[in-house]
Amino acid sequence: MKKSAYILKKIPVLMTVVVILGSTFGINAQDNPDYLKRIKQEMVAPPFLPEFDQVGPKEPVVVEIELTIEEKKLEIAPGVFIWAMTFDGSVPGPMIVVHENDYVELTLINPESNSLQHNIDFHAATGAMGGGDLTVVNPGEEVTMRFKATKSGTFVYHCAPGGMMVPLHVVSGMNGVIMVLPREGLTDNLGEPVTFDKAFYVVEQDYYIPTDDGGDYKEYDFPSEGFGDMMGVFRTLTPTHIIFNGVEGALTGENALRAEVGDKVLFVSAQANRDTRMHLIGGHADLVWNGGSFGDKPSTNYETWAIPGGAAVPMLYEFRQPGTYAYVNHNLIEAMSFGAVGIVEVEGEWNDDLMKQISEPKKIEKKK
Repeated sequence: MKKSAYILKKIPVLMTVVVILGSTFGINAQDNPDYLKRIKQEMVAPPFLPEFDQVGPKEPVVVEIELTIEEKKLEIAPGVFIWAMTFDGSVPGPMIVVHENDYVELTLINPESNSLQHNIDFHAATGAMGGGDLTVVNPGEEVTMRFKATKSGTFVYHCAPGGMMVPLHVVSGMNGVIMVLPREGLTDNLGEPVTFDKAFYVVEQDYYIPTDDGGDYKEYDFPSEGFGDMMGVFRTLTPTHIIFNGVEGALTGENALRAEVGDKVLFVSAQANRDTRMHLIGGHADLVWNGGSFGDKPSTNYETWAIPGGAAVPMLYEFRQPGTYAYVNHNLIEAMSFGAVGIVEVEGEWNDDLMKQISEPKKIEKKK
């Protein structure tokens, strides 16, 4: 992973108090963000992450983020369209990466070209409905809000305008993930430091697209026109589409993820609305932080790991063999019939000790 290209200005820290370690109820260091270094984090589209350092600086910083809301017609499958509600134009929204006790200073922009009110709820934040109460913006407005990332782990963020608008916006794609790394970096199940060579961001999105009397998917001229029909579909609790990273094929074919033998790869996966379960066909979760908490010891050697609705879960795997791997929702109906699957193409030398074909397929020999 490339180191951050951030340019940091040296500014003295005004005050720090002692942190009580060992308890989730400990007092966090109290810093005056007006005197901390400031970093501008440039957002990138999934499945990639912005530039960051795995080990944070000694002192907390203020990480400046800007997200622009875009309501856009998105073709999620051939001939199937939805008015997607997006942060920065992608489903999911961009990954944000900070370190524990950093301050996230977000500017949320709702251009005049949009038609709806929006906001943002960070599961990593404390108070005010995760920031949702402080970030309500109508078309043509922008707002800036700051929160302290006091818990390390991976957390969902999403739009939450209130009432039925919450699920309507979330299942229209308006969700993403923030990763809050421990300041000293990740540790393995033995408490030893562990790093990764690459990181991929894979989010499962459930859609509920209405159909007409002939069974064809409906298309609408503006976002709210289809909300009534969409509510009728999602009240059945049965998605019409279950897709990784917003559209069919987002992580397959030319869009497949790529790694090499020996790479330790961190996969951060989320589901903002419903439970799912992830599996790497041909590999395992060497380490998985169940529930998304980096403050807990990771579990080892999982074959499949659960992601509750409204959560993000990271897993780390070292690729040991070349070839094609499938990263799937292991409800295989949802993976193969709906499209909740991604491909990882891995290059390198084959290891016969791990697997070897003893004989090629041949006609069954009749026994005498």
